[in-house]
Amino acid sequence: MRKQLSSATAGLLLLVGVSAAAAQDVVVIQPEQDTVIREYVKKKPMASVSLLGVELNIGTALPDTVELYEVPDVQYRYVVVDGRTVLVDPSTRKIVKVYD
Repeated sequence: MRKQLSSATAGLLLLVGVSAAAAQDVVVIQPEQDTVIREYVKKKPMASVSLLGVELNIGTALPDTVELYEVPDVQYRYVVVDGRTVLVDPSTRKIVKVYD
């Protein structure tokens, strides 16, 4: 009985740890910041790049060959991929938001 309880406890702790790690990857962009980003991207449209085999999902890392463009006063960068604007964390190159 004690061994089963230990296994159950270990499994629960593992699940909680995985959930906490996943929650840390969530990026919350405030509405005011989102408005600034959208307006800037409209004013400074960039040519779309094509990335074969790269899915535009939150958390997907873009290759180093993709040039990221600055949005003033925002920590993130943007690029247009296959006609869709994506917001990217420049330190990890991971997509944090996909705009349609």
